[in-house]
Amino acid sequence: MNNILLLLSFMCCSLSVAVAQDLLTVRDAVGIALENNYAIRLTQNVQRAAKENNTYGNAGLLPTVTGNLTQNNSVQNSNQIQNNGEERSLDNARNNSLNYGVNIGWTVFDGFGMFARMERLRELEKQGELEMKRAVLTTIGDVITMYYTILEQQNMLSALDSSIHISNERLRTAQNRFSIGKAAKLEVLNVQVNLNEDVSARLRQAETVKNLKTSLNSLLARELDIDFMVDTLVNIDGALVYTDLLDKANQFNPDLQLIVLNKRLAELDLKNVKAGRYPVVRLNTGYNFSRSESSLGFVAQSNSRGFNYGVTASVNIFDGFNQRRNERIAKIQIDNASLLIEQQRLLVHTNLKTAYETYLTNLELVKLEEKNEDIARQNLTITLAKYTIGSISSVEFRDAQENFIAAISRFNTAQLQAKLSEIQLKELIGQIDF
Repeated sequence: MNNILLLLSFMCCSLSVAVAQDLLTVRDAVGIALENNYAIRLTQNVQRAAKENNTYGNAGLLPTVTGNLTQNNSVQNSNQIQNNGEERSLDNARNNSLNYGVNIGWTVFDGFGMFARMERLRELEKQGELEMKRAVLTTIGDVITMYYTILEQQNMLSALDSSIHISNERLRTAQNRFSIGKAAKLEVLNVQVNLNEDVSARLRQAETVKNLKTSLNSLLARELDIDFMVDTLVNIDGALVYTDLLDKANQFNPDLQLIVLNKRLAELDLKNVKAGRYPVVRLNTGYNFSRSESSLGFVAQSNSRGFNYGVTASVNIFDGFNQRRNERIAKIQIDNASLLIEQQRLLVHTNLKTAYETYLTNLELVKLEEKNEDIARQNLTITLAKYTIGSISSVEFRDAQENFIAAISRFNTAQLQAKLSEIQLKELIGQIDF
């Protein structure tokens, strides 16, 4: 009886004890991923670039100021015949000219295209923020999914450790019974085979856990060999309501938000194209200095300086119907964006509906498999007691042992699938908590 209690105690504890010094919580894992993950960092840079581009100057609302300097020098052999018949010639005649100054140009009207471009830059910055949000949600979902997958496989590994411990005890009992003549050698051999099967399964399971930890470390963008334990507590939110999820998905789903924003960008592109029908008015001014020297000519040296100013206006009269073509294409892009919105909304609703049905099913399976695990545990306890006193065969005990391991596996799988369904739903509504 003491052996039975010891075995059951080990079997229960091995499924729940974690090494505190190497514990990695799901919050810690998400925090590390948000800081290190390459996909997030790349998206951050894209978002920062969109923010930098959102300026009045980039939209064309501000004037441009340029400084210019030009100097030309020449040495020539010149020969001139003037109107009065006088001939003048000079070898190595030098001619120099110098021009420099500051010029300002400012487009004051371009058919409101500059305002459309300014608004487009603002929308592109919002697009960068939404892309960033989507990358964060995807990464968090991947990290949490991997984390709880490791937990499922780690629990299975602990169950196999318990099974090996029980099989060792079975082998010791079978050997004792064989030594006193109450069991055949065949029983000892069968138990040894069962033990070897458990050890083999344990090796494969340990490899699975190790590979999953490597994958999580890769998601966290840290050293792949870092070992850790996961928190054994699985909190499943069982209070999700479909109508609430649907409302939030329509408002906050990042893919849907991005497509709605793309329609807005298409509308702004149409405004920018329509600006081509209007004249472009540009103001010009500047201050320039000019000096020239000539060894042969009527003017040996001249200097000038001062302001210049003016206005330039241009209008597109005919461009081969390209203006009309571009406007039609822009309108088609708006129609496509509207269709994509409806398509994406239907896809989100479909995914949400199927994910919610799966979520409800998995919640019921968690309750059922938890009961089955408890029944299998009680059955193993009774079977172990009977086997110890020799009232049942090792084959019957092995069946109870395998049923217990299978029940643990199904319960772990049910918990994982319920948690993954919860994560999928929250990712669809753009709001993952952990």
